[in-house]
Amino acid sequence: QVQLVESGGGLVQAGGSLRLSCAASGNIDTIAAMGWYRQTPGKQRDLVATLGTRGATNYADFVKGRFTISRDNAKNVVFLQMNSLKPEDTDVYVCVVFTTTTTFWGRGTQVTVSS
Repeated sequence: QVQLVESGGGLVQAGGSLRLSCAASGNIDTIAAMGWYRQTPGKQRDLVATLGTRGATNYADFVKGRFTISRDNAKNVVFLQMNSLKPEDTDVYVCVVFTTTTTFWGRGTQVTVSS
């Protein structure tokens, strides 16, 4: 059993900031990477950012320069610092953990950016 606990979503005005957190616990194999996707109901999930255990990052073009992903490897926690938020960033942000054998998804946390 693996649990992903996400926090930090909410309502913010355009130009503001939010910081998302995701803590992974339970029977986890070796974690290869952690990260965030976002999903509008009825649409596919889109990559936001991932961070590998050795520090390799992958950002979606639409967040480069605005969002920063970081991680506490010892505690299996991944963070997403979101700055200069835009109304189009409004979505459900879902935590993801990639292990050597399985992918785990969180339930998501709502981020709403008002104009």
